Amino acid sequence: MSGKRVAVLGATGLVGREMLKTLEQRKFPVSELVPLASPRSAGSKVKFCGEEITVKAVQEDSFKGVDIALFSAGGKTSKQWAPVAAASGAIVVDNSSAWRMDKDVPLIVPEINAEDTAMAKNKGIIANPNCSTIQAVVVLYPLHKAAGLKYINISTYQSVAGTGKAALDSLREGALAALNGEEYKDSVYPHTIAFNLLPHIGAFDDEGISEEEWKMVNESRKIMHLPGLRVSGITVRVPIFRCHGESVTAQFERPITPDEAREILKKAPGVIVQDDPKNAVYPLPTEVAGEDDVRVGRIRRDTGLDNALAMWVVGDNLRKGAALNAVQIAEKLL
Repeated sequence: MSGKRVAVLGATGLVGREMLKTLEQRKFPVSELVPLASPRSAGSKVKFCGEEITVKAVQEDSFKGVDIALFSAGGKTSKQWAPVAAASGAIVVDNSSAWRMDKDVPLIVPEINAEDTAMAKNKGIIANPNCSTIQAVVVLYPLHKAAGLKYINISTYQSVAGTGKAALDSLREGALAALNGEEYKDSVYPHTIAFNLLPHIGAFDDEGISEEEWKMVNESRKIMHLPGLRVSGITVRVPIFRCHGESVTAQFERPITPDEAREILKKAPGVIVQDDPKNAVYPLPTEVAGEDDVRVGRIRRDTGLDNALAMWVVGDNLRKGAALNAVQIAEKLL
């Protein structure tokens, strides 16, 4: 397989560095790596395949000769530079929310809708879904194929890594301050995150529904090609460093037992079933961190809805929720 010239925009951020690590671990055929960032981060170094490579400031000619550009630098930056990269001949895989609901841009989870990558020819851009959406649909789609998904309700327990490095520092510093009986003013979140729960991820609309909650609704429908799927839930930031947990209730067109669901999910790509609650065996963020697969457990009959199951899903938001999914999309492009 011939090598590809790969650019990573946002190379110095949490997800950007995870992208570099994932490209290296999966032996993606990189002939040349082009790490890019804002002018503020230009000149810093990143490690890739045993080398230290200098990060350059992104500019108009940064993408000349680039085959694939992985973006993780925020929506505003993506809106500015993704068209530039595409016009230079690169295929952009963008991790922000900027392009996800654009009808001409595919929103891809390779285990589900890899064939949609063909739409990349429209604008030269492929959108990487929201981290919480990815781990939910990887589990739900195999069940949908078996029993017809009708309704889902998801409560998320999202780590601070989803916000970025400053949030990791804020959790650490806030926890130390609290343990020492000191005051701490959080500079990242509207309230301190240490020893706290914040039902507040993204801006709220006039109905009180948050931006993150709408992402779960709209992205689930688009990825699984289920425009009429009913989706509800609440997204919550929790004081852990890495990995997201989700309490998922799924209602189906026909009855499906927990045992049937377990057998389906044991065969599903990218999923590990970890389900023996009587012996305290179920997915835990501390065990899933750094792992590629999404784990699911506590699979049981839902006590409030017909033809419904409840389950607990945990995934690493920096891996499958961001970097790995983007690299898997790039692999499909090959």
